[in-house]
Amino acid sequence: MLELANLRQIRFIPTGTPPHRDSPQVSARHRSAMVQLAIADQPAFVLDDREVERTAPCYTVDTLRELRAELGAAQPLCLLMGGDAFLQLHTWHEWERLFELAHIVVGFRPGFMLKERIHSATEKLRRHYQQRLCAAQDLSQQPFGGIAELAIPKLEISATLIRSRVAENRSIRYLLPNAVADYIHQHHLYEHANY
Repeated sequence: MLELANLRQIRFIPTGTPPHRDSPQVSARHRSAMVQLAIADQPAFVLDDREVERTAPCYTVDTLRELRAELGAAQPLCLLMGGDAFLQLHTWHEWERLFELAHIVVGFRPGFMLKERIHSATEKLRRHYQQRLCAAQDLSQQPFGGIAELAIPKLEISATLIRSRVAENRSIRYLLPNAVADYIHQHHLYEHANY
């Protein structure tokens, strides 16, 4: 994603208290520690713990407001998300404000084709998509407001798969960095089937 969107840095921001769904099975502190281990050898990847530190529900719009205040009005800022999340964007808190704070980069798996699924979105989201769609290389020309799509290489690895394999006492080696697998085992995370 870094190279595909020509980004200088990717910030990983584990959520603290998600407002859209049940609390994750594993604490925000553990999830933050696993992210830090996973990105440790990538200088362009940065862990941002701001949502982990919050006690109130974490809304993306608030996080982007904070980042925009820190980085300034002219700095291009991209919010990376998957295609399924983008199609539900209209359910997010103050979702239309996101376009005033950042570009949205939608990563999709081979065969997903957002343009073929956008018809299932709300009329407002379809209109934003049609008006804001641009090429990823154009995102650096403006600080916010665009929507770009990026095809992501297909990997048959998911968080659900990893959690289920741990709960079933099966190996998770080669599915994620060894340091993260070791951390999961040391802290007995995901051992109970709740994925």
